Amino acid sequence: MWNASKCDLCGICLERCLYVDYDKKKAAADIKDLMDGRPADILSKCVTCCACSEYCPTGADPFDLILNAMEKYKSFPIKPEAVGFFGMASSVPNQVIKGRQGKPVLSLCVMEMSLPPDAIGGQMFDDLTIAKGGDYFCYLGYVHAGMETPLAENARKFIDNVAGLGDEIIFLHDDCYAMVDAKVRDYGIEVPFKYMHILEYMRNYLRDNKGKITKLGVKAAYQRPCASRYTPAKDVFVDEIFDLIGVERPKREYEREKALCCTGAFVKVYPQLAAEVQAKNVDDAIRYGADVLVTLCPMCDRVLRRPTTERGLRKVFITDLVRMALGEKTFPA
Repeated sequence: MWNASKCDLCGICLERCLYVDYDKKKAAADIKDLMDGRPADILSKCVTCCACSEYCPTGADPFDLILNAMEKYKSFPIKPEAVGFFGMASSVPNQVIKGRQGKPVLSLCVMEMSLPPDAIGGQMFDDLTIAKGGDYFCYLGYVHAGMETPLAENARKFIDNVAGLGDEIIFLHDDCYAMVDAKVRDYGIEVPFKYMHILEYMRNYLRDNKGKITKLGVKAAYQRPCASRYTPAKDVFVDEIFDLIGVERPKREYEREKALCCTGAFVKVYPQLAAEVQAKNVDDAIRYGADVLVTLCPMCDRVLRRPTTERGLRKVFITDLVRMALGEKTFPA
């Protein structure tokens, strides 16, 4: 949540933005305008990637300031049908597939349609209860429509619905984890269940089953989702997973804090910019010797299928990558 008392107008948040060309003076001026209740240029340029809050050295959360101003001034030029997609997500039919008693519940949100075939299968997931559908939609996607209100209005419902699934929840969707681990604090909501990210779950499984692993011996560029800006600490799980399965993570330019958005948030809003960012991202992975681009977010996976294919870079969803090391799937030729 935006905290004006922590902002010293250093300008770092927008100076580091990968989608605008701001110096510290311009960045500070835009933030000052927003603090004083005036619209600022950044409202018509923001791609809703959330990175500015991660860049902020004082923890003031400037993206929250920008997001609320975007909603107030309706400055994000998203089409009504795109906003309607989020509304339809909450009405997706629910399904709970029971697993073995005493095992955690894996929540897929409403992202199953964007997953690669058989992404959630095999020994890692066989015994888990699988929950999916509109009741488990986390609403965080609305930030990519320049809107905060739907999150605030539906956060309690989301938490209550997930709580009804069991005492321990694994979240596949990075947005859901960000909602539970970070965003609900803005609304004063306590989480009444244990939870973990799918990355932590897979890391734990691999630790417990080292004898089943065949090291892959490849280089993989990792596509960090925008929602990870809310929960950057879990990036260590990616590093450990890669180490356990014999995957090198090249130190490329657009990596970690400097990761580029997959552009799913703005591909329909700023199509030319999106095409440029996709090309820059994929070409960067190739330039630094990656054999594959590994995705975590189902939307990232879906959006990057075409640009990776066009440039001859193989793309692999992270659960599939782990299952390759476990001998359940074949590494793409």
